[in-house]
Amino acid sequence: MILPIYVYGQPVLRKVAEDITSDYPNLKELIANMFETMVHADGVGLAAPQIGLPIRVVTITLDPLSEDYPEFKDFNKAYINPHILEVAGEEVSMEEGCLSLPGIHETVKRGDKIRVKYMDENFVEHEEVVEGYLARVMQHEFDHLDGKMFIDHISALRKQMIKGKLNTMLKGKARSSYKMKQVK
Repeated sequence: MILPIYVYGQPVLRKVAEDITSDYPNLKELIANMFETMVHADGVGLAAPQIGLPIRVVTITLDPLSEDYPEFKDFNKAYINPHILEVAGEEVSMEEGCLSLPGIHETVKRGDKIRVKYMDENFVEHEEVVEGYLARVMQHEFDHLDGKMFIDHISALRKQMIKGKLNTMLKGKARSSYKMKQVK
């Protein structure tokens, strides 16, 4: 089921999300709905707060990039209770966008190597080092779980330049090709 994506201004996007336990109701269905919603909106990542749930669940698909990056073929993964333990490597600048900030794209600096801890869909714990593009996507999505958005990583000048677009969202007048839950 395709769910509405919460847009900038929704309070849930600024809350720190809670860890969940294996008995969280309908978790497999929720994860399936998150994948369907994300793919329908042409996203590569979706965090539960973006669909209104203040819990630590993220879905990532890099399969749409597999034509240019064969290593991402069939990459579809859910991360439960993820936490970044360390950000390392070289800081790399790259343009980012967000389903909760339709129409806004800004250059963001992020470390190109992270150490993460998370549970998979079967609640098996993993700790791994991730590099490159996946590390960036994970940082972006895991930020949502800590009440942060990519615009928190841009300069005051850049924020000032997108203020009009942000105000449009705060007024509930954002536009996108997917279902949204806006501030009223």
